[in-house]
Amino acid sequence: MSSYLRPGTLDDALAALAARRLTVLAGGTDFYPARVGLPLDDDVLDITALADLRGIEDDGAAWRIGALATWSDLLGVELPPCFDGLKAAAREVGGVQVQNAGTLVGNLCNASPAADGVPNLLALDAEVELAGAGGRRRLPLADFVVGNRETRRGPEELVTGLVLPKPRPGAAGRFVKLGARRYLVISIVMIAVVIEPEAGRVARARVAVGACSPVARRLPALEAALRDRALDAALGEALSPDHLRAVLSPIDDVRASADYRWDAAETALRRCLTELGVTLGGAA
Repeated sequence: MSSYLRPGTLDDALAALAARRLTVLAGGTDFYPARVGLPLDDDVLDITALADLRGIEDDGAAWRIGALATWSDLLGVELPPCFDGLKAAAREVGGVQVQNAGTLVGNLCNASPAADGVPNLLALDAEVELAGAGGRRRLPLADFVVGNRETRRGPEELVTGLVLPKPRPGAAGRFVKLGARRYLVISIVMIAVVIEPEAGRVARARVAVGACSPVARRLPALEAALRDRALDAALGEALSPDHLRAVLSPIDDVRASADYRWDAAETALRRCLTELGVTLGGAA
């Protein structure tokens, strides 16, 4: 018979995880739909009462997103333009009901290759905070998600939040999601870009692609090629197909073929870079 625990404090939650294997439940927007028509046989740890895990805060050097912060919470907070891509993803995560209940950290821990938040968090250099009986630690997000539905969270650990270092002033982010329709759709290709400008040129670029490999991936060769390029309509010309093919491994599935994903990722990314080049170049 399954059990259901709802601890009132973080210490209680960690003690429960240390005692036995439990399924952590936050928003439940992936957990419950996956079990429609099936008996609920999981031993559940419902963390929704842990007030310490809520909120989105500026601590001076970084932004911190608590493990229970929802997509609607994100949309309701005033954030700098580098978060525009993440906010765009928030608007496309299901309907309003899902956005009100679903959490960014839950989306991350579910570790779907098509998780809308992950490319944006990669482009924002996010780190994952974990707490367990053995103490606390942080991992770069790129090291946390290791495969389809696989993360480095230990069975006795709880993700308590995300830490996003502040980029230089003027940084801007973009997100492009391609699906079979506009909303309520699993992604075919996702592009997330954050560019930090300086004197009309690219000081630093971070580019991530989702739904084209078992985990969302940064494109380091493209990021290097973008560095010090002029911010104008030619920015997209820095992209080469080799920048994608060196990192990504799209598959054929019911939503799209691998060849379509290659073409779509290249086209969407080139357009995204061109748009940012024009926008940031005009603001210089």
